[in-house]
Amino acid sequence: MTKNSASRTPSAWTGMIPVDDTALAVTDTGGSGTPVIYLNGQFATQSYWRHLTAELGPEWRHITYDERARGKKSKLSADYSFEAAVRDVDAVLAARGVERAVVVGWSYGAFVGAHWASRNPDRTIGAVLVDGAQPFDWLDEAMEVRIRKLFRRIGWFAPLLRPTGLVPRMSAEQQAESNIELGRIARESELGPVLDRISVPTRYVLASGSSFGSRGDEQERIRAGLDAVVARNPKIRISAKVSSNHGAILRKDFPAIAAAVREVAADR
Repeated sequence: MTKNSASRTPSAWTGMIPVDDTALAVTDTGGSGTPVIYLNGQFATQSYWRHLTAELGPEWRHITYDERARGKKSKLSADYSFEAAVRDVDAVLAARGVERAVVVGWSYGAFVGAHWASRNPDRTIGAVLVDGAQPFDWLDEAMEVRIRKLFRRIGWFAPLLRPTGLVPRMSAEQQAESNIELGRIARESELGPVLDRISVPTRYVLASGSSFGSRGDEQERIRAGLDAVVARNPKIRISAKVSSNHGAILRKDFPAIAAAVREVAADR
């Protein structure tokens, strides 16, 4: 990028960004505001952020994208691993010419955001992690079996919904493997050190109650895993615990998430 082009206010842009063996559907609102990149839930799309981006308004530069094989346009890939998801953050920011950004992630995207912020402190203005990236050893052999059964059970009707972009264009086995991999990444021994290394302002916004596929108080016990993290790392705080459940938090409690975004941006 030349000096003259760098000084121009970025224009709004929507298109495809090539990365590895695939391409991602990206939306960039442009403008001169602080860039915010939004990292989706495991099988969600960029449309989930519409309430939050509207709440924050045009004074921010909003960058959203659909992960590999998600949404209507992002292409298939041979690699749906967590590390690929982290690399894609770099690819999107580089393609849009963004050197530093606030990272906002929900659910799976919170794990991606935590890893990216931990690895890139000079490029992260701050991080907001929404009901995800809580260290807890929830994966065992019985849970693996349960996950595989769940995705096989819902796999029969997924092809009917794929043209709408509401479900990923991944097989039931690929979706199960992605979820199981996340369980390994969430272990205290794996995620704890990642969170301990975060050196930028980071805020959690937590939901309440259960999530899809969880039982009883499983989700609340997972959230409690953050207590030790906050005690160890002064850069990490819990900004809010809201009444919405995991699936509804972006739709119903976006003002609390917007407040956390403003907080980390002000705490540079």
